[in-house]
Amino acid sequence: MTENSSCCTPQGSCHSGGSDVQVGEVTTTYKVTGMTCGHCEGAVASEIGEIAGVSSVQAVAATGLVTVTSKAPLDEEAVRAAVDEAGYELAGEAV
Repeated sequence: MTENSSCCTPQGSCHSGGSDVQVGEVTTTYKVTGMTCGHCEGAVASEIGEIAGVSSVQAVAATGLVTVTSKAPLDEEAVRAAVDEAGYELAGEAV
């Protein structure tokens, strides 16, 4: 939630890292269509990362999966709007 003009981190990664889930956090995996590269991953992660309560986002273009860790379950419509803003389509929660 920084005002950075790049979708990538200063370390050159195009997704927010961190696999350390804190107690009480919720991890949800979504299917997103249209991602093809690291830039796509970064754009999706950046937009979803702006949703209140989100602590980490990892997007993987090769699988189309986006894993989101948050303090509470997210409203799917908020996630859908963020993915849409990034220029991609949310297919729903991954099963």
